[in-house]
Amino acid sequence: MPRVFIQAGDFDLGAETHALRAEDGGVGAVVAFVGTVREHDSGAAVSAMELEHYPGMTEAAIEAMVDAAFARFDIRAARVIHRVGLLQARDQIVLVLVTSAHRGQAFQACEFLMDYLKTQAPFWKKEHTPDGAHWVDARVADDEALARWGVAGGNAA
Repeated sequence: MPRVFIQAGDFDLGAETHALRAEDGGVGAVVAFVGTVREHDSGAAVSAMELEHYPGMTEAAIEAMVDAAFARFDIRAARVIHRVGLLQARDQIVLVLVTSAHRGQAFQACEFLMDYLKTQAPFWKKEHTPDGAHWVDARVADDEALARWGVAGGNAA
């Protein structure tokens, strides 16, 4: 079953959760993270965000992240859906779903995957504001979040 989806269209949290845990009686916990387009970033109004990626390369990088999560945590399944294209404020951007027998492992794996996605997934983001559009730079805080897992990010200036 595919674990990584890069798509322009929206996703349905309920349907994705149901699909991930279907026919697995060992699931005791499902943890989900849904990221959305904020209306403000660093005090500036944001009307939309444009996301670009390298098809094939992006999926492979995220698959490797999911493999790393399986190696680190006792999880049963994981799914990552990341949208691309032009998204409006309040639109869903990303879904990370993790199942496990116990909540602790599911929470940790979900957070690990999000920290990895924020720093290592090859996406480029452009915010649209009243002052025009601009590319979003990597953030030191995201690299620091990844570092706590013992993984060097090094993307922020």
